[in-house]
Amino acid sequence: MSQPEPDNTTPLLRDERSSSDDSQDDDYRSRWRSIRVMYFTMFLSSVGFTIVITSLWPYLQKTDDSTDASFLGWVVAAYSIGQMVASPIFGWWSNHRPRREPLVCSISINLAANIYYAYAYLPKTYNKYHILMSRVFVGFGAGNVAVVRSYVAGATSLNERTGAMANMSACQALGFILGPALQACLSFIGEEGVTLDFIALKLNMYTTPALLAAVFGLINILLVVILLREHHVDEDGRHIQSINYTSEERVDISEETVESIDQVAVMTSNILFFIIMFIFAIFETITTPLSMDMFAWTREEAVLYNGIILCCIGFVSILVFLAVKVAALRFGDRPVLLIGLVIIFCGFFILLPWGNHYPKIQWADIKNNSFVTQMPDLVPAPNSTVEPTGCPIEQTWCQYTPAIHIAQFFSADFLIGVGYPACNVMSYTLYSKILGPKPQGVYMGWLTASGSGARTLGPVFVSHVYTHLGPRWTFSLICGMVAGAIILLISAYRRLIAFSVRHGRIVE
Repeated sequence: MSQPEPDNTTPLLRDERSSSDDSQDDDYRSRWRSIRVMYFTMFLSSVGFTIVITSLWPYLQKTDDSTDASFLGWVVAAYSIGQMVASPIFGWWSNHRPRREPLVCSISINLAANIYYAYAYLPKTYNKYHILMSRVFVGFGAGNVAVVRSYVAGATSLNERTGAMANMSACQALGFILGPALQACLSFIGEEGVTLDFIALKLNMYTTPALLAAVFGLINILLVVILLREHHVDEDGRHIQSINYTSEERVDISEETVESIDQVAVMTSNILFFIIMFIFAIFETITTPLSMDMFAWTREEAVLYNGIILCCIGFVSILVFLAVKVAALRFGDRPVLLIGLVIIFCGFFILLPWGNHYPKIQWADIKNNSFVTQMPDLVPAPNSTVEPTGCPIEQTWCQYTPAIHIAQFFSADFLIGVGYPACNVMSYTLYSKILGPKPQGVYMGWLTASGSGARTLGPVFVSHVYTHLGPRWTFSLICGMVAGAIILLISAYRRLIAFSVRHGRIVE
């Protein structure tokens, strides 16, 4: 007898009925409360990465005069290095103990590391290394991402899992984009801010975002302790023994899971995800130094304006998430992913420098009249601040590389902000479909490592290439990477299909 086709959508804020048995209502509600705590944990993990991203460069400059743009790349990458080291540790822990334990431990480390970041200005020397180490520990605390993904994979049925993974990736992408918006809101405190003498703490535009992230971490710990319960369901949504007490190698594999997973599709998905995270890490790292070099913005202006830009992108991304779910149902996951990559390519292509106008040179008494005439509000007067502004003379490309126009900058920000969330959501969704009913903890660990590696290498790559070769080489290389991702997606297009479709149980 044929059965009605289940609803595959999983709303972010509304419970989806998976059984009509009223006796399971309490377990059902508890399960989805716990899953939503995981959504919030994923969101805060992303916010912890981005909430200081626009102020990181000026904070380094203010606290340590020996800092250069190359060191910025290592500081941005430090988060991902810590996450890459911690992910397998917390993942192993969660397989042998209740997940509440590694989650509370990791969030506590994250909380303490953000407080350490806020006090990094206090030592008399080596301040930049204190900032570096604090970001390593913030990333180490964010290693709970693997725990979160494996929990959601084990607590959802097959029909729920795709929607749940899409919602989780949406929360992660939203955190990446909205973190700088919170930084922008706090930039009005200014560089000097207020000093709390009794705890030797300066509350300014650099330290307050980190302290806010610590407060979020405290809220997250309370939610985990109060609301999180262990849940593991089979592919039909029936409760079974919690997966963290049974290793994945010993889980009974049904006849369906004996069928092999397409490892080529898995590898391709990991490569595509690596590139997507790589280019977005580059985008976040380069935005502040690029705007300060091209438009002669001060540190405060760069933090404020870039925060406002990314806040606007955050609102756009919410619309993108809604549109992506509808588009994926109508056209499929692969076309949406392909379109997202094309949009990102266009965004970086627009950033290529062109024209005859050159940026203002820092430390030199050079007046680029044509550039100032076109953007009088963005280039401060020479005597308006003691802070030197413009493109540093040490970067030799400043003398011969055309300036990027403000319209190019805004257009590229918008396109990348549209393309990234679409690619992020679709890469997770497609990956979960390719894996099928097999427990996904190990595979999600691979994906986490892939993303952490991308966020480690991306900032280091762009800071060195940008510092020594300039924006023309930087954005040309990125365009080449995105083009390679598009070619890879097209070449593996027919293999990137759902597990059930591949084995003929469902017609796509």
